[in-house]
Amino acid sequence: MPLSNLIQGHALSVSVQLQIGTPNSVDVSCFGLDSRGHLSDDRYMTFYNQPTSPCSSVRQTAPGEFALQLGTLPSSIDRLVFTAAIDGPGSMREIQASSFSIKDSAGQVVATCSFSGSTFAGEKAIMLADIYRKDGQWRLASNLQGFNDGLAALVKHFGGEVSDPVPAPAPEPSMVQATISLEKKIEAAAPQLISLAKKATISLEKAKLTNVKARVALVLDASGSMNGQYSKGRVQEVVNRLVPLAVHFDDDASIDCWAFGAKPQRLSNITLSNFHDFINTDHYGWRDWEVGARVNDEPKVMEAVIDFYTRSGDRSPVYVLFISDGGVHENRKITKLMTDAAKLPLHWNFVGLGGRGYGILEKLDDMGGRVVDNCSFFALDDLHEITEEKLYDKLMEEFPSWLKEAKSKGIIS
Repeated sequence: MPLSNLIQGHALSVSVQLQIGTPNSVDVSCFGLDSRGHLSDDRYMTFYNQPTSPCSSVRQTAPGEFALQLGTLPSSIDRLVFTAAIDGPGSMREIQASSFSIKDSAGQVVATCSFSGSTFAGEKAIMLADIYRKDGQWRLASNLQGFNDGLAALVKHFGGEVSDPVPAPAPEPSMVQATISLEKKIEAAAPQLISLAKKATISLEKAKLTNVKARVALVLDASGSMNGQYSKGRVQEVVNRLVPLAVHFDDDASIDCWAFGAKPQRLSNITLSNFHDFINTDHYGWRDWEVGARVNDEPKVMEAVIDFYTRSGDRSPVYVLFISDGGVHENRKITKLMTDAAKLPLHWNFVGLGGRGYGILEKLDDMGGRVVDNCSFFALDDLHEITEEKLYDKLMEEFPSWLKEAKSKGIIS
């Protein structure tokens, strides 16, 4: 139906009144899709933790309530799809009398679509309605398409890049079902991280890592050339972004942490209770860390990390995030260390931050002679040049394939 039949102009609001007979919450969202039906810009997923689109054309004004200015949407946004997803157990069959309504600029209801649980079976997520461009005008269509796999299925449906699912193997001891959502775990202890937790959850769903358990490690370059990254708070921001992943992957919600200059220093474990301002407070703060001369010696800290996990005897997977601003010169030593470490349950994720001269780190991904590909690398001139959503996608990009390969070779349990 053309919206011009219902409203004058391009200003309107959408109201979703959804009642469900379980104590679980239902998140109502709006996905801004391109002409291919893809969420090509994550900033156009509008929900309670990202309540406004970049152009302010879509705003969530209250739970289930959206204000729209269709005239100011960029031409790249071809369709707005309104969805609902259950957070926790339960299904859409438990929906009670509910509705999706369109209101004009004066707040008067001009169209309503009613629905209830009788329309659905075991679905955990549904598309409610679409507002889309066709023949130069905006149109409205009810949808009510359901997805059994909840948010994961919605992301796959809108993302397009997620491959068709394959039958999942029986869960192993190191890959047990997470029974409490990441957001719920973080909400009580660190509510300021809820927004990051939501974005991390989407990347974990896309990478099919929701059931994976792993230890998490962080290695921080503390050489003098990194001073600017520490002073500007960028390294603390790395800590903040890694905490939701640790909460998800690790039963203790803890990050094993090292810093290094000419020598490595083992720092305190990062947890939900001490992550805030960790960089400026742990071991008297980064300026006083006992890392020797402020020059970078990557092999020594790599050896310390390898020794720590080797001595533990634990064959659970370990996700290692290694931050460096470059100036890498011990290429031969690093190559040998990473080749030998391919037999261990460690996946090394090297991130170049604001530097240059990354040496062998840039080539580890394609290096031969290893039992499995245990390394990945990407570089950023500034942490702020990439959205948090895309950062999580990058961080999770190669971990799933390593898990599969390491499992097949008996490297992880």
